[in-house]
Amino acid sequence: MYFCLVNLTPENIFSIQNAVEFEALALEIFRFQAKNCKVYSQYIHHLHIDTDNVNSINDIPFLPIGFFKTQSVLSNTEPVEITFSSSGTTGMVQSSHYVTDVKLYEQSYLQAFNQFYGDVKEYCFLALLPSYQQRSGSSLIYMVNDLIVKSTHPQSGYFLYNHDELFETLINLKSENQKTVLIGVTYALLDFIEHYKIEFPELIVMETGGMKGKRKEMVRDELHQQLTTGFGVPAIHSEYGMTELLSQAYSLGEGIFKCPNWMEILIRDTNDPLTLIENGKTGGINVIDLANINSCSFIATQDLGRIISDKSFEVLGRFDNADIRGCNLLVQ
Repeated sequence: MYFCLVNLTPENIFSIQNAVEFEALALEIFRFQAKNCKVYSQYIHHLHIDTDNVNSINDIPFLPIGFFKTQSVLSNTEPVEITFSSSGTTGMVQSSHYVTDVKLYEQSYLQAFNQFYGDVKEYCFLALLPSYQQRSGSSLIYMVNDLIVKSTHPQSGYFLYNHDELFETLINLKSENQKTVLIGVTYALLDFIEHYKIEFPELIVMETGGMKGKRKEMVRDELHQQLTTGFGVPAIHSEYGMTELLSQAYSLGEGIFKCPNWMEILIRDTNDPLTLIENGKTGGINVIDLANINSCSFIATQDLGRIISDKSFEVLGRFDNADIRGCNLLVQ
């Protein structure tokens, strides 16, 4: 790996404990990427921003996510190990995230899962992700593949359309009091509960968002009500991630997301993208993902949201005319 400063190491990124450490490392990464990421450097130059005057995370400019569709967003010259690509309808330009160190992604999702749920090895992972399985380049499938392997549970695996087998597996896991995560694309979870109903209160149902044109879009409250009833669980969990990032936030219920320690959400004014707005107000979601050090850690998404409190946030939808992609964007 290529780092210009001694502090920019995975150990320092994933050991952040507080806001002071986060801001200090974020500013170092900003200066590194402002110098070494060609696309980001040019963007900053066109904004006439002097990097020496950026002394707070609130002053950092965020790269519009659309650049991943047309540019190689890289901050080093190491060989690309894997390319993640976004989903999309036929004819839609896909985003490409060129990853030069996939171990950063692996450490990010494993440590984030541990932060919110505990040891991966204690869980059985069941995946109902037909749309993702049927295409290449999905960062979600890469993560789920690894979680299934690292769980070591013999019943961990994918269930494409074989809902009978999934139902029997859930019944068996419930009887064994086995910690279980069912991660699924929204329409596939709804398809399942139309034919099967189970009372499994300890089950973690994690929806990844997206109807993929298979069903009518639903507001979050209605969707989660149907899923909680169908699976017999108290709440529906969600993950907020995207192709262009190496980290994701998690919601343990009610659509309220929290970030791992090396990730943070800021909200920008929809009419003035360089201005941040106060907590509680709706605006565009900016993401700081310090794990994304070899690409760009400061991304202005096309998502709308608001910060609640204590670094928690809601996702409220997408900007008008933004591409519909599979990163949990349910309009409320």
